[in-house]
Amino acid sequence: MKVMLITGASRGIGAATAIAAANKGYTVCVNYRTDSTSASMVVEQIQQSGGKAVAIKADVSIEAEVAHLFSQIQATIGKVDVLVNNAGILQTGNIETIDSDRLRKVFELNVFGAFYCAKEAVKCMSARYGGAGGSIINVSSVAAKLGSAGEYIDYAASKGAIDTMTIGLATEVAEQGIRVNAVRPGVIYTDIHASGGEPGRVDRVRHSVPMKRGGEPVEIANAIVWLASDEASYCTGTIVDVSGGR
Repeated sequence: MKVMLITGASRGIGAATAIAAANKGYTVCVNYRTDSTSASMVVEQIQQSGGKAVAIKADVSIEAEVAHLFSQIQATIGKVDVLVNNAGILQTGNIETIDSDRLRKVFELNVFGAFYCAKEAVKCMSARYGGAGGSIINVSSVAAKLGSAGEYIDYAASKGAIDTMTIGLATEVAEQGIRVNAVRPGVIYTDIHASGGEPGRVDRVRHSVPMKRGGEPVEIANAIVWLASDEASYCTGTIVDVSGGR
């Protein structure tokens, strides 16, 4: 049974991906930073459906915690076969509201965290280290293409970095048996908007989406699970927009 680590999996897209992956037979690590109750609820839902999952706390913006996270996973459920870099934060506001503290928090989690996790995943998966290969899926955002003017250009920039990292890392590790891809969600009904300061954002902007609606977390989860699967075996360096046409 393959092991999938999903960072920031206590809610939203991460939680939906954990459930979808467990339904496909993965053993899932539900990583969380602070919300142990929600993470435990995700694990319980998976277990009640006959799946296998564990919740492990780690702040992936801290390199030492990421290394410990991978060690804990290997000790409890085995080496990571699939990494989903999902953990992320945003805050709303135009350029005048952005200060060094906000920039640091956004980039440390959204970008540094993805790099730290990818580094440890490569050491688990790479044929160079005796691994059997694997898959890394980065959760980007359509904001990387649109820029999110007047809302959160720092978040958009962090996701632009993730797009570039996806392409570069895919090339770097292709011969090591590792595929690296990304999904770019559009406006999705998750708690990230509330935590960023605007809980009603999806309904405010959904009319700008060609499909005229916000997306559901499971719609992103299904794309992630497909990219992780053998059905996507010839996909690497690919970025899939799941954004209702934006």
